Amino acid sequence: MESRFWRESNLPLFGCVLVLIGIGLLSVYSATLNAVAGNGAPLRVLFPRHVMSVLVGVVVMATAMFFDYRLLSSLVRPLYVVTIVLLGIVLLVGDSREGAQSWFALGNRTLQPSEPAKLLLVVVLAAYFARFEDKRETWVVQTGGLVLAGIPLLMVLVQPDLGTATVFAIIWLVMAWSAGIRWPYLLLLVLLATLVFYIGWTEEVLSKEQKVRLTTFYWLMVDPSKVDRDEGYNITQALTAIGSGGLFGTGLTQGVMTQGSHVPVQHSDFILSVIGEELGFVGGVVLLLFQALLLWITLTIASRARDTFGRLIAVGVFGLFFSHLLVNGGMAMGLMPVTGLPMPFISAGGTFTITMLAAIGLLQSVAMRWRKISF
Repeated sequence: MESRFWRESNLPLFGCVLVLIGIGLLSVYSATLNAVAGNGAPLRVLFPRHVMSVLVGVVVMATAMFFDYRLLSSLVRPLYVVTIVLLGIVLLVGDSREGAQSWFALGNRTLQPSEPAKLLLVVVLAAYFARFEDKRETWVVQTGGLVLAGIPLLMVLVQPDLGTATVFAIIWLVMAWSAGIRWPYLLLLVLLATLVFYIGWTEEVLSKEQKVRLTTFYWLMVDPSKVDRDEGYNITQALTAIGSGGLFGTGLTQGVMTQGSHVPVQHSDFILSVIGEELGFVGGVVLLLFQALLLWITLTIASRARDTFGRLIAVGVFGLFFSHLLVNGGMAMGLMPVTGLPMPFISAGGTFTITMLAAIGLLQSVAMRWRKISF
């Protein structure tokens, strides 16, 4: 069984994730070594917590690998119900941090239900589109998939967490595209989304903080001189740190901006600023190359999956990874609004790290069963 396990598992996927985890551990260690929180508390306690999250995530990943992904198709209804219930409870009794009510307090640790909800949505949509495989291009089936994704999306948006809501939207989009959504329906949805956004902006549905972040991003693109210094502080500090790294960086734990705690949330949302300053342009390119390799491997697994359910799971995981990479990297470089999304396998974050490794385990489960094999 052991030899069969290694023969059928996707070893490049293992290697790619191992490298990314290594880069992440070094980056989080440096980011928290001398940094302090807004109240002056040292952040070095976050590193051992991150190490523990990685270890727990590896156990979850191994469990997911040996679990036959096809069995999940019969569990999607209770999984979806549990997801909606948890997102509802966190709106009622959850802890508020950084302007969003998204967490449950568990002693000195936290649980963020919206993180596993992303992966569960992938499984739910994969099972749904696979069930209606012969009719998945019809507007009725596509609307059903939109409703399944729209309910948790709106619940997360109410928290308010625009970044996570964006991830839900991208997951639905790539999976609906893979399932065969038609252009007229997609264009109609774009028009409706534009209308909803306009109403949300004019009718004060969006929070003040969300509006500030969006307007700051707009002026950064159009006329940086009009950006308020306080509102654009995070981005300007991150860009300064990235730019000061040069070609090869200042060296791990040697960054002036990083070790001086000048970049807010540098262990998570702006982890790219740490890599840019201390590992330089070369370090940033290596990071992005391995992230791109991870995405390519994910699509390769999708193309070789033995059934539609497995293929759509892999496509959905691709959307999960891609959305986090796009938004996190984009906001650190001023190319996307600041929405507070971490980078896969690099940023610190307990629930997030475990969820990402669970996604890798699910991918391996699809890859290991691309043909009939007994485990």
